[in-house]
Amino acid sequence: MSITSRLITNEEDLKAAFDIRKKVFVDEQGVPAENEYDEFDETAKHVLVLYNGEPAATGRLREVDGVAKLQRICVLESHRKYGLGRAVMEALESIARDGGLKEAKLNGQTHAEPFYNKLGYRTVSDIFLEEGIPHVTMKKTL
Repeated sequence: MSITSRLITNEEDLKAAFDIRKKVFVDEQGVPAENEYDEFDETAKHVLVLYNGEPAATGRLREVDGVAKLQRICVLESHRKYGLGRAVMEALESIARDGGLKEAKLNGQTHAEPFYNKLGYRTVSDIFLEEGIPHVTMKKTL
């Protein structure tokens, strides 16, 4: 088993990340495709996680008001339970720290809240809906 992550710097990797997002958010969770991709995709920093050389997970980071906003974190259904979500988070947090950011924030789906808790995130909001899916805002000091 080989897990590697990298900052996306080319169109091929970005397409692979978008394909993962489509499979997870659009196909699996029913998010409208026009809402999944936005103007921030052009300026955000994206990571791609490979499992045995194959793209399997992704996420993106935006700097908003001096905070690392982690978004679009997802792992292909077939590859969950291999630690790829942790690999995405570690890669995004490393990019944030390298950029001098001291805090990370995300809106996580409530079913993933225990996962983010294990990584040191604390819930700072009540439950709210995004695309009809229950979420909470979570923060972590980097």
